[in-house]
Amino acid sequence: MIPFNRPCWVGNEAELIAEAFAGQSIAGDGPFGKKTQALLEKQLGVKKALLTTSCTHALEMAAILLNLQPGDEVIVPSYGFVTTALAFFMHGAKPVFADIRPDTLNIDETKLAPLINNRTRAIVLIHYAGVGCEMDTIMEMAERHNLVIIEDNAHGLYGKYKGKYLGTFGALATQSFHETKNITCGEGGALLINEPSYIERAEIIREKGTNRSLFFRGEVDKYTWIDKGSSYVMSDILAAFLYAQMTQKDEIQSKRKMIWEHYDQYLKDWATKNDVHLPTIAECCESAYHAFYLLMPSLNARTHFINYLKENGINAVFHYLPLHKSEMGCKLGGEQYHCPVTEDMSDRLVRLPFFNDISKKELTAVTEAIQKYIV
Repeated sequence: MIPFNRPCWVGNEAELIAEAFAGQSIAGDGPFGKKTQALLEKQLGVKKALLTTSCTHALEMAAILLNLQPGDEVIVPSYGFVTTALAFFMHGAKPVFADIRPDTLNIDETKLAPLINNRTRAIVLIHYAGVGCEMDTIMEMAERHNLVIIEDNAHGLYGKYKGKYLGTFGALATQSFHETKNITCGEGGALLINEPSYIERAEIIREKGTNRSLFFRGEVDKYTWIDKGSSYVMSDILAAFLYAQMTQKDEIQSKRKMIWEHYDQYLKDWATKNDVHLPTIAECCESAYHAFYLLMPSLNARTHFINYLKENGINAVFHYLPLHKSEMGCKLGGEQYHCPVTEDMSDRLVRLPFFNDISKKELTAVTEAIQKYIV
């Protein structure tokens, strides 16, 4: 069976994990945690990067930093992972669900204006599959309405919009290092901070609401509980694994581009003949090559196609279900939101196997099986 995902070793992960353990400092903010944060800051040019135990926890930190009050609203794409909305709901905001574009599957910037009112605090966006949202329009809108932009950049590490890295536009951005991501440590994340005024409080939130980070830098003579927070710091064992992967980022990204281009090249003619759509990368974007997906003609066509691939030893999957139509989304008034593109794409999208060490033989097996299928 060719899996949808397979975690991969790319360098000296085992050696660095052993080094971290030998140093007898394997809790959070150890030597590898600090080195990895510094590397992220250097690679992306962000003011501060803070490693977290997951992208979900990075989103929760962003929500806490907003100082949300009863009645506040946060706009999120309905086509997205649950925690993109959940993190802000948990900390007091009402999620307002926005529809997506039919080409990139990113939040539709032309549909945002009617969702903004005097209760809106932030726009949270997802760079779906590693292709950037239309950031010029969104940033201009946010500035006009005094809104905070938060990039859920779980898919987009090292992708670019008009030559600038994704994750560096909003005041805050979040990363995922889950095992399905380009760069991984199994479970992990990061909060990227582009607005310096958030840095000190973010450190406090990440350290259980204490000023422990200030204490260890010698900036206070003792540390104490002073704010909201939780235990969001990544273990140095995971940071060592992550550091090994990040130092190989050029090799990883090059391989993923090759995988994406293989699918695109060998499936283009088949897709045209079968009324199937392939992913779109806008001309102003450089993709992070996180995923390759097909948009089948209908839900029924997708179901049959996934079953066909499974019968041929290939594991392909669908992706998000509309958040506004979920059980919790309905409790939050989801029926009032008009998101027809989200509903349509959710029914038709199928993701193909995509992981760093997929072999040429495996890729060929996938594309040849698909080429024989008539929708």
